[in-house]
Amino acid sequence: MKYIDEYRDPAAARGLARAIEKVVTRPWKLMEVCGGQTNTIVRFGLDGMLPAGVTLLHGPGCPVCVTPLELIDRALAIAALPGVIFVSFGDMLRVPGTRGDLLGARAAGADVRIVLSPLDAVRIAQENPSRQTVFFGVGFETTAPATALAVATAERDGVSNFSLLVSHVLVPPAIEAIMGSPTNQVQGFLAAGHVCTVMGFTEYEPIAARYNVPIVVTGFEPLDILQGVLLCVTQLEEGRAVVENQYSRSVRRDGNLPARTLVEDVFEVIPRKWRGIGEIPASGLGLRPRFARFDAESRFDVASIRTEEPPECISGLVLQGLRTPLECPAFGTRCTPERPLGATMVSAEGACAAYYRHRRTAPAGAP
Repeated sequence: MKYIDEYRDPAAARGLARAIEKVVTRPWKLMEVCGGQTNTIVRFGLDGMLPAGVTLLHGPGCPVCVTPLELIDRALAIAALPGVIFVSFGDMLRVPGTRGDLLGARAAGADVRIVLSPLDAVRIAQENPSRQTVFFGVGFETTAPATALAVATAERDGVSNFSLLVSHVLVPPAIEAIMGSPTNQVQGFLAAGHVCTVMGFTEYEPIAARYNVPIVVTGFEPLDILQGVLLCVTQLEEGRAVVENQYSRSVRRDGNLPARTLVEDVFEVIPRKWRGIGEIPASGLGLRPRFARFDAESRFDVASIRTEEPPECISGLVLQGLRTPLECPAFGTRCTPERPLGATMVSAEGACAAYYRHRRTAPAGAP
């Protein structure tokens, strides 16, 4: 608790807010990439502590939120098949597909199980050799090593009744897509510390140079984020655009090399569709040909399932920083955590869920 309190000290937070105010001479718009950062910002009212000219935009860094609707429908189709054990992290069970969610599928009789690790899915497959076990591999670079380890373990141990429904996505291509958009408003980024703990931040350096945009890697506590804002606006005010590492207690420039090697061995980079955004080139991970027999989409022939997003949900605009949850007409009425229209209201890292839990109106001091 002492460790956490060190990064949540109110006096230190106010001091950082004053330091930011002294540096800023003009309006700036920054985007926090990760939903964990968004949750901290909303929960502790950090955006309300900033000078009026500094705006924080919420980015697409919630892996549950960006999982496309059609992949949820494919998951539901697989889970409904006889003889299938469908295994997932718990936050995916309530993400709505076209016709219900995995929690509803379980209530209707499907064998849907929650695990804390992909290796648990391999164990379930070993314990049930007469049935097919499918793991829903979701997440950014942070969770990809654990999924890769599960696939490598299944290959090593000859677990032929295990397969993977892959929905892993990559952060740097999403940042490039945002910067390349004609509607882009972002002038600086707060990058996700846990992603960079695994992957390092060398991939961000050419992006910062190409788009002349500062990128600051931060942790997830209030002081981490405020310090990241200070570093970012200082760069902007000085006309610099480089990658800085605020989260040096966890992140190294080259990341975790064994984890990166494992991911690169099992997965290859492919285009990936993002919920509410569309397809982003080279933004996802797919199984390499060597591991193609573990691909659930091919094994169960569900890749042809295509669905469109419901027009009422503006989660795509929220994920791109173009709208806030409070600007959605359905927020808190037709869309709640109990009856979500989109994934941003489901996940603990979703911006809409964070606003619903911690904020129903604009923050004090917000512009």
